[in-house]
Amino acid sequence: MREALKDAKVSRETPAGTLKVMSGRREKEWPRPDHCRIITIANQKGGVGKTTSSVNLAASLAMHGAQVLVVDLDPQGNASTALGVEHHAEIPSIYDVLIEDAALADIVVPAPEIPNLFCAPATLNLAGAEIELVSKVARESRLRRALEAYETEKFHYVLIDCPPSLGLLTVNALVGGDELLIPIQCEYYALEGLGQLVRTVDLVKAHLNPRLSVSTILLTMYDARTRLAAQVAEDVRNHFGDVVLNTVIPRSVRVSEAPSYGQSVMTYDPGSSGALAYSEAASEMAHQGAAK
Repeated sequence: MREALKDAKVSRETPAGTLKVMSGRREKEWPRPDHCRIITIANQKGGVGKTTSSVNLAASLAMHGAQVLVVDLDPQGNASTALGVEHHAEIPSIYDVLIEDAALADIVVPAPEIPNLFCAPATLNLAGAEIELVSKVARESRLRRALEAYETEKFHYVLIDCPPSLGLLTVNALVGGDELLIPIQCEYYALEGLGQLVRTVDLVKAHLNPRLSVSTILLTMYDARTRLAAQVAEDVRNHFGDVVLNTVIPRSVRVSEAPSYGQSVMTYDPGSSGALAYSEAASEMAHQGAAK
């Protein structure tokens, strides 16, 4: 297990934190950052909770007073679905921004269920964008240019949801973001390839986006009944230190059910263990960002 983490190095190593879902901060509004935090949520392994984390962290932040934009860069459009935003082929989408040079302002729409929450939807057209981007000028930084041309400062957070790959869409997200949040499933195979992701981040920092930093690691799908989950969590904490949130996201049927109703778990079942955990994780992110 430790071999899988050997090449995945980020700074700020500290002793392992406490593994628990805390009781939750009860403030109606959380601290807001002094500038827009653009956070890319990436992991090339599928099924680790990227989209689920993007949607529920965004919803939780918005429900506590922040203005939040979710940029859906996954051709499957699952984040758009979970936010209740239409994303059929005729809808203006992030594809038009990346390939046709449309303005972000022309495609961003409000999420119907939650005030303060907005979405730049993805459509199936995005599936061909990896190939179409190859011939484009400045192909790695087209999302960054679109964000710079947009009034991002009216938002407190921009969360970019990535596809499960390290292709040009994910590279655009890494170049477009200032921070990287890595969701890690608490199972052994989730650690495989993590070194490759961190090496990609290092290359992006060196050549395309020196501002990028791994600011947050979120442990997801934690099953307290298994020793393996606890071992994976301990190894990740020992290796990555204080970038790992104290809060872990437990396995939750409610979290899985919510997107089928076009909702985040924050509105589908706000009292569920998954909703409480995501709320606590978002609170940690908000308070840590305000402390920097």
